[in-house]
Amino acid sequence: MSFFKNFYQNIIHDRDPEKDTIKLRGKETPVFYGTVAPYPNFNASHDASVLQSAIESKGVDEDVIISILVKRNNEQRQKIKAVYEASTGESLSRALKSALRSDLEDISLALLMNPAHFDAHLLRDATKGFGTDEDVLVEVLATRTNKQIAELKKAFKADYNKDLEDVIKDETRGDFTTALLAMLNTQKDEDTVVDMDKAQKDATILFEAGENTKGVDVSAFINILTTRSGPQLSKTFQRYACVSDITLPKALNMELRGDIEDCLIDIVKCAWSTPAFFAEKLHRAMKGHGTCEDTLIRVLVSRSEIDLKKILEEYRAMYDTTLQEDILKDTKNHFENILLGLCGPH
Repeated sequence: MSFFKNFYQNIIHDRDPEKDTIKLRGKETPVFYGTVAPYPNFNASHDASVLQSAIESKGVDEDVIISILVKRNNEQRQKIKAVYEASTGESLSRALKSALRSDLEDISLALLMNPAHFDAHLLRDATKGFGTDEDVLVEVLATRTNKQIAELKKAFKADYNKDLEDVIKDETRGDFTTALLAMLNTQKDEDTVVDMDKAQKDATILFEAGENTKGVDVSAFINILTTRSGPQLSKTFQRYACVSDITLPKALNMELRGDIEDCLIDIVKCAWSTPAFFAEKLHRAMKGHGTCEDTLIRVLVSRSEIDLKKILEEYRAMYDTTLQEDILKDTKNHFENILLGLCGPH
């Protein structure tokens, strides 16, 4: 299980959850760890006009388009879309689709979707056609909040006229299906307070369900790993090491196979550190020959207003280089520029 050891040994462990909130006007407010913040002195009409000129100019001014898309947050982009369509009679998405090409087109259209519809789009792409992209299904469902999952389910139904649960049942099988549906149920505890007694009890249940029995009670693993909070699971993993001679990830590797093994191990990684989980995704997208542009787009767009600053920190800690430096090595031209723009100042 060396890959998990490599994942865990270099991630940042000493984060204080209390530092993730600040008092604003007497109210506890989450600290902003995104790289794309609301643009000051925002003017949707001005931006829509500038984009129209950039799109209609001879040769298309990609630099202007990029500068607006990466410096406005999603809420501001939605307002620009509305003004653009009202003033030109054409949707901004359709205009950019005609003006841009390849990866720059894909990421620009992704930035114009609101988060719920972007997630729905990701899951639709992961389940349509021949084959299913299991990694994307797990990535999205394991890293979104209960509220985000509820919103993406509504968006999926609105955009594709299908219930996401039905699509999951049609496109996946067995225990993997059960795990995905459990995550879709939005029953995960999001309390950051850790219950030590529950951690000990869950560790024992997992040991009995896996190592200490003939066969594996996969339902016990699914139930605990999909309903407990990240901090609660982290403590459970520590307690597991006290009742077993091996770590939980190694136990999963020994006892399970296929999609359900990969799914549960990814949930374990997210519980340890969601930013580190995404840092690993980005590193793998650029490791070796070739680059997985879809992964770069998916992660940077979806995390740019959530925790991309933390992901950048984890990337440096885990790989002794910056994400921006690897982007410069593996991408080029306007696609490189828009990726770097989403990463913020370097």
